[in-house]
Amino acid sequence: MKIFKSIKWRLQLWYGLILVVVLAGFGFTAYQLQRNRQFRQVDDGIHQRIGILANNLHRPPLRPGNGDGSGVNQFGNRQPPEDQFPQDQFSNDRPPQFQRRSQVFHLAPENARLFDTNDINGFFFRISRLVENDRTIIAQSENYRQPQPVLEYDHYFDQLNHFDFPDRKKLVSPKTIAAGDDQIVIETLPSGEAIEVGCSLKPMRAELRNAALHLAGVGGLILLVGLFGGWWFVGRALRPISEISATAVKISAGDLSQRISAAETESELGQLAAVLNSTFARLETAFAQQKQFASDAAHELRTPVTVILTQTQTALNRERDAASYKQTVEACQRAAQRMRKLIESLLALARFDAGQEVLRRTDFDFSETIADCAELVQPLADERAVKISVAVEPVKITGDAERLAQVVTNLLTNAIQYNQPAGEVRVQLASQNGLAVLTVTDTGQGIAPADLPLVFGRFYRADQSRTGASNAGLGLAITKAIVEAHGGTIEVASEENAGTTFTVRLPI
Repeated sequence: MKIFKSIKWRLQLWYGLILVVVLAGFGFTAYQLQRNRQFRQVDDGIHQRIGILANNLHRPPLRPGNGDGSGVNQFGNRQPPEDQFPQDQFSNDRPPQFQRRSQVFHLAPENARLFDTNDINGFFFRISRLVENDRTIIAQSENYRQPQPVLEYDHYFDQLNHFDFPDRKKLVSPKTIAAGDDQIVIETLPSGEAIEVGCSLKPMRAELRNAALHLAGVGGLILLVGLFGGWWFVGRALRPISEISATAVKISAGDLSQRISAAETESELGQLAAVLNSTFARLETAFAQQKQFASDAAHELRTPVTVILTQTQTALNRERDAASYKQTVEACQRAAQRMRKLIESLLALARFDAGQEVLRRTDFDFSETIADCAELVQPLADERAVKISVAVEPVKITGDAERLAQVVTNLLTNAIQYNQPAGEVRVQLASQNGLAVLTVTDTGQGIAPADLPLVFGRFYRADQSRTGASNAGLGLAITKAIVEAHGGTIEVASEENAGTTFTVRLPI
């Protein structure tokens, strides 16, 4: 389904699933803690009452009927006369603690309040005497409820009746039995009595149901609020993605000036938006440069083509002598050479841009290459009366000697061509911090500060007097491409009417 392919929906589903698991775990834990606490309270109450009943059972016997002659104890149980109790069934040779006790059971008023006989859901008790497979009821509360036929209950008393003291203690005591809605705990005493204390679990179960409903309601409300909050937060977090998509659509339509509006620049998506904005800016610049490059290349190629067409058209208009034809051919040749030089430069830049230019890397002495280039351009310097001063030290580098010689030649040619008559060009080479540093300084008219960032641009000319008609404006662009292909850098510094310095740094 399409909904499961949406990042927003998948994040929301995961968030909702985790929230449900956390709320369910918290609710289950809270319910179990409440349930255990209430069961522990019931157990503690039952065992407390068993202890009180056992202590009252072992007190000296009182007269039947609490001394009022009624024969009715405080639990409403009518006590039979003493002569109606069964005779002692224990032999006279048993220890005194096993001798027959009075059948009258008295519970102090402060302890009787622990058994609310008017509350059907309150605590109830029964005290029985176990003698030779028989069980005699000593006392029980009015709200005592006989357990429904429970095999565990009946089986336990059958076992008690078949064991004689003190072997009866081998049975587990106290014994807890769940009889319907009641919980009963049976405690057997060494003296032969069995104390049963129980209470109804209905109120506790009703309270647990209310607690479960309360937890479910609160959990459902938290889940609802969490889902709506998560939807809002997920939508807010993914909003930059929508803006990125919308901006990309506009850019693909041709509007390269569009940028992503990223308010939260510190977030991951904000950083992505900043990177994409930078990419879009470079893309716009690249398209603008490509457009300008195509226009400049067409302009540069149009000039020699125009010269060739003009010369040939003039020669074909009428008959001319041999000298005129020779002059026309020579003009066409110069235009074709200029065109070839321009095309070679363009191809070289294209290969560098595509990373297809293969550099023949070897180890060589860069100072020797510089000396050879200075000797090569010396005739041009002599023509303009420019002095070339070379101060280099031997520096071994790894690179393409032919391409780096082209770099030096371009820099020296520019320094001579744009120098003042009788000026000077200083060339220096030194090793600094693991780099070969080459500086070429002229004493020309300098470059305006506004033009410095543009000197390495393709087909860039600050003015016609500085570049010359025969220069296409690609020499420094090719120089920079060669230096960067060797992992180096090239910089320019200039001061108007004081000269220009180009600095090249190459790794050794």
